[in-house]
Amino acid sequence: MHPHWSFEIDSDRLAWLAIDHPESGTNTLSRMVVQELGERIREIAAQSPRGLVIYSKKKSGFIAGADIKEFTTLKNADDALHLIRGGQQVFSEIERLPFPTVALIHGFAMGGGLELALACRYRLAVRGSARLGLPEVKLGIHPGFGGTVRSVRLLGVQSAMRLMLRGEPVHGETALKMGLVDRLVDGDNTHAAARDFLLHPPAPHHPPFMAAVLEWSLARSWVARRLRGELRRHVREEFYPAPYAIVALWERFGKSGSPAHYEAEAHSIANLMSSPTARNLVRVFLLQDHLKGLGKKSDLELKRVHVIGAGVMGGDIAAWCALKGYTVSLQDRESRFVEPALIRARKLFERRLHTPGEIEAATRRLEMDLEGRNVPDADVVIEAIFENLDAKKALYASLEPRLKPGALLATNTSSIRLERLSADLDDPGGLVGVHFFNPVAKMPLVEIVRTAGTHAESLTRALSFARQIDRLPVPVQSAPGFLVNRVLMPYLMEAMLASMEGIPYESIDEAALRFGMPMGPVELADTVGLDVALSVAKVFAQELNKPVPELLEQRVQAGMLGKKTGRGFYRYRKGKAVKDHSRSTLSHTDLQDRLILPLLNEVVVCRREKIVENDDLIDAGVIFGTGFAPFRGGPLQYIRETGPQSIYERLRYFEERLGERFRPDPGWQDLLPTVTT
Repeated sequence: MHPHWSFEIDSDRLAWLAIDHPESGTNTLSRMVVQELGERIREIAAQSPRGLVIYSKKKSGFIAGADIKEFTTLKNADDALHLIRGGQQVFSEIERLPFPTVALIHGFAMGGGLELALACRYRLAVRGSARLGLPEVKLGIHPGFGGTVRSVRLLGVQSAMRLMLRGEPVHGETALKMGLVDRLVDGDNTHAAARDFLLHPPAPHHPPFMAAVLEWSLARSWVARRLRGELRRHVREEFYPAPYAIVALWERFGKSGSPAHYEAEAHSIANLMSSPTARNLVRVFLLQDHLKGLGKKSDLELKRVHVIGAGVMGGDIAAWCALKGYTVSLQDRESRFVEPALIRARKLFERRLHTPGEIEAATRRLEMDLEGRNVPDADVVIEAIFENLDAKKALYASLEPRLKPGALLATNTSSIRLERLSADLDDPGGLVGVHFFNPVAKMPLVEIVRTAGTHAESLTRALSFARQIDRLPVPVQSAPGFLVNRVLMPYLMEAMLASMEGIPYESIDEAALRFGMPMGPVELADTVGLDVALSVAKVFAQELNKPVPELLEQRVQAGMLGKKTGRGFYRYRKGKAVKDHSRSTLSHTDLQDRLILPLLNEVVVCRREKIVENDDLIDAGVIFGTGFAPFRGGPLQYIRETGPQSIYERLRYFEERLGERFRPDPGWQDLLPTVTT
């Protein structure tokens, strides 16, 4: 058995306990690792040192959290309870050690990793690199090794809840202000700083006085109501119960830390871990890891990116690449088209970067290039002009002779087949689709589009590029709409057809929200841009004989293009859709099914046509590309859990009522043998 933990006691009688997972570049807390930690802690305690430092030998960071893959082996809540109690016991042993303990954190300390740090008396974080968080809610669970207790005791309810309910990490500087860490140390002096800290330990941090006031029982009830009200604006309890369970634990126990409190935490997380929501969110996490593994960041040395087309998509792609460290040039016909993109880029840098120096450096990395003079030096050239086949082909004819050897030529087309775009190139196999989604800074997926003739080297470059800019690549075959737009368009079009029957936009969107979609289809169409939606719809009409709703054409002809023009189906004020919720009646199941079933049917089409290699990649692409309700685990997972027979029968029901657009695809016959006609 490979030891994950090793320790030594130095001449000052300080114990140094290091974690270094021998078979991974990242430290995680599996059952075995936690068990071994307990054994090392007891060995150290027997030698009565003056203090203990827990640190990581990994360059990547401290501890990423629990071993997520282990969650998939848990058979039921009792199995989960046994796992959780084991971790709680070890962390309680650390907390009860009679000498000062320090967690020395560089890089990330997430989930169970931060819970381990919370069990120590002190926490030191490396300045500039540390990121600390309790992201368990994103997996449908909450901290379970005592984190729901210790975070509140250390920080007070307000800061602790912000950490647990949002699931977002904080940087070392923020963690210091919160009291989550006791001191920031320089990266080249960590051990000396930890030694000095332990030899002269200060009084432990205590939360502010107001935190104690909020622990009074009457105040707790009031705060808990406020927290639940805030949660309801963002997530529904029936879909995402974990954050509500965190609030319930605190409302019942406060910061007591009694044995009953820890036991309640254990039972709460054990029940959540065995729920469909957690199982599916863990599946989504593992799908995300799978996508990350499709392209290696280290495969290629790419430095310069040239983007042609400074509209919303092209400009935001250029800004994102500059944010991620590339030297980027942005080309369009006139400076008046590029300047708004540069202004948006500056706002992105100010939101995402932390110091004026970083913001200025990113701004300098992005330049206007109206003549395209940087094309010959670019490692990646991305075409992001309007969806017109002839215009794109003319552009490629001028670009191809100017590309340096090995440069990646990519198109951000959202719907045009790659075979048609590359037909006149000297080297058609060199063109790859690199299709981003709007908004670029928020949508993590990039479709990497290939044809049968695409060079393997070009595909590898595109996958590596996507990973280098921290996007999730999914390889798809060239086909109308590829994967994401292919399954999204029937959903959006059905919403418009429903609205033409007089169903209010608000009711349509509410039906989708009640299914668990993060945004309704009407507002989504406005966000994508109605001109973009119309362009894709016309491709579908031509190649797949799909109807184009008149309502969509009318809006575009009137210049109502959605959020970007302030008016689409909805009006927009300060970037928010203005909705009349009094028009939204309680959504009927028929309306929900009417929206979702065309999407599911098209997923089955893509599966039959092998647009994507396998079921997991289909689910991953649709989740990360459309926002398909993550707690359902993906459209194919939803079909499996709901039962393909019942969904098939609902499609037949709507086919009889509303026409052939609901006709079940022949692929349903192959999905599971239970489907019958």
